[in-house]
Amino acid sequence: MTEILIVYYSRYGGTTDLANMIARGVEEVADCQAKLRTVPPISTVCEATAPTIPDSGAPYCSLEDLQNCDGLALGSPTHFGNMAAPLKYFLDNTSNLWMSGALAGKPAGVFTSTGSMHGGQESTLLSMMVPLLHHGMVIVGLPSLEPALQKTTTGGTPYGPSRLSGPDNAPLSDDEKQLCRAFGRRLAGMATALKSERLKTNA
Repeated sequence: MTEILIVYYSRYGGTTDLANMIARGVEEVADCQAKLRTVPPISTVCEATAPTIPDSGAPYCSLEDLQNCDGLALGSPTHFGNMAAPLKYFLDNTSNLWMSGALAGKPAGVFTSTGSMHGGQESTLLSMMVPLLHHGMVIVGLPSLEPALQKTTTGGTPYGPSRLSGPDNAPLSDDEKQLCRAFGRRLAGMATALKSERLKTNA
């Protein structure tokens, strides 16, 4: 079974909706399963201690979750054209995985949600790719020939799925849903192929 880890931070649910739709796409691929994980908020005053298990939603991600996955989808709302601080804080604590090369050669992609059309979706997606490249991961995006990418008037980029939630947290558009599922399928397919090659190499 190929496992795709979907790690995200979401304050109002916009990024959570994307994560859930990507998970659907992952599980449309044979012998693939999605594992949803989130990260705790951080305090602006002092280091806050989060409970081991959130009150609702996905469990918090552990370094073991990252180490054991076959592929990774990383999601964050857009905060001034960058990833949210809680996700950055989580990534900043993955140095041991970087030193061991645990994520090298595995596929990864990114996704984001914004409240406005020009809220910095693409710069946020690019900011999330940088630590993944340092880990040696293989970046997976959305081909420009994906039909929904050609006609969307809401979210969607070649860098990865995105969402235009607006001030009223509008539901995902049909194009956004299609792009999330297409991304999930593509990431799962890539992870399956690369896992097969690793197994052959190590046999």
